[in-house]
Amino acid sequence: MRKLIVSNLISLDGYASGPGGDVMALPFDATFSDYNLELMQAADTLVSGAATYRGFLSYWPPIADDPNQPEVERAISRRHSELEHLVVSNSLTVEETGPWRENTRIVGRDEAPDAIAQAKEGEGGTLLVFGSMTTWNGLLAAGLVDELHMMVGAGVLIDGVPAFSVRPPGPMRLTGVRRLGDSNIALLLYSLA
Repeated sequence: MRKLIVSNLISLDGYASGPGGDVMALPFDATFSDYNLELMQAADTLVSGAATYRGFLSYWPPIADDPNQPEVERAISRRHSELEHLVVSNSLTVEETGPWRENTRIVGRDEAPDAIAQAKEGEGGTLLVFGSMTTWNGLLAAGLVDELHMMVGAGVLIDGVPAFSVRPPGPMRLTGVRRLGDSNIALLLYSLA
């Protein structure tokens, strides 16, 4: 059985993006990309909502062959092209999927819990969610999230989009804590299974 892992960078005060949904307000550093690539290498499906998918699609494809980008960024770009993208959306169309058309599947919001439950029953690597707070909070409420990987950065936003909009349906168990490299990001791992 496959796991659904949610990984997000949040501010010390629990925001997943700044005012107006500005994710660049978060306290990023190079270890963020290093950890994302580590998770992507163990996954075979990325789950996202339409806004996150569109953001990935507008940013990642040209990075793969850009010699001015760090190797970790180029590797993430290549991995996006290899992984299945399962997009939870009532608005995204196949025509919008561009270079990822062959590896993108779109499911409606009402169908998402069944589609994720069915995907989890299959063989393969993990299902992985980056960003997409609306999507993963819905999956959390449905009891489908197995692990939370919360990267807590050394920054306070005071305002923005909170990471959580629902309570988990059951207890969370802390399974790991580590500092990412020599950064100011603490990784908190929680199991919900």
